[in-house]
Amino acid sequence: MNLLFPYFWPLFAPLTVLAAHVAAGVAVGALFFHALWWNTRIIIGGGAVSTAIALTLSRFVLVGGFLTLSAFEGAAPLAASSIGAFVGRFLVLRSIGRDER
Repeated sequence: MNLLFPYFWPLFAPLTVLAAHVAAGVAVGALFFHALWWNTRIIIGGGAVSTAIALTLSRFVLVGGFLTLSAFEGAAPLAASSIGAFVGRFLVLRSIGRDER
């Protein structure tokens, strides 16, 4: 195995970067969709309009900024971040389906 390791070393750094982008995408996607769920509950429950507007704007600034920073690094990190955001969406929707409130 020590003879093959130097040949795989150049692939280690890009794969690590892509894995980090997927993980960050999962975190940002989960935060975005959880905030969307919270925002929907505020609107339906008759909460403060200013809170709903601030939450909506902050959600879009968060995701827009994150994907913009990912796009500056290239197409592969942007795709990895987007895939991570969809995984975060799946996790939040799965947890909301179990919510009994």
